[in-house]
Amino acid sequence: MTYEIPVTQARAELADLINRVVYGDERVVVTRHGKPLVALVSAADLERLEKLEAEAPEAAGDPVITSLTGAGGLAGLGSATGEQRRFGIAARHGEPGAG
Repeated sequence: MTYEIPVTQARAELADLINRVVYGDERVVVTRHGKPLVALVSAADLERLEKLEAEAPEAAGDPVITSLTGAGGLAGLGSATGEQRRFGIAARHGEPGAG
């Protein structure tokens, strides 16, 4: 099940939203001006998405995989560097001990 919430409300309810995702098996879409901005998903969901992305070249003809990943990887992830510049974000999440 997916739950949508405006970013202003999500700030105040972050702990509750995390609990909904982790314990309630929900996905939370945070919106700004009614448009999806980000999504909170469980670590298990993220792992499944990353696995789909890694398998995408082998499944190039699969319409489900293609619609999930698009031409440049998972939808929206290909522009992360541009978004970092746009919003002045200097830090990036990485694996512990990397770089």
